Amino acid sequence: MTALVFLGTALAEIAGCFAFWAWLRLGRSMWWVVPGLLSLCLFASLLTLPAVAQAGRAYAAYGGVYIASAVVWLWLAEGTKPDRWDVLGACVCLAGAAIIYLGPRVASGS
Repeated sequence: MTALVFLGTALAEIAGCFAFWAWLRLGRSMWWVVPGLLSLCLFASLLTLPAVAQAGRAYAAYGGVYIASAVVWLWLAEGTKPDRWDVLGACVCLAGAAIIYLGPRVASGS
């Protein structure tokens, strides 16, 4: 379930940020900012759902999913096929995210 939440979170963040990119870099109407802001609010809300005790650990694990999702966005939304370095980098990031999220934790008093 966490993987689906992270994927939805990444889609919301990338779409929200792309709305600003479209406005500021592609010359689209300022009205692109409105759905962009709503998407970024959805992103922030979704990022609170994974069952992780510390926010920083959730953010770090999510980061790998975000990077891989951005590479997919590059391909599907922007029409640029990722090269082997994009794919390798995304795989390394996903491996790091899995280590952070799934690694065994020792209970601590703090």
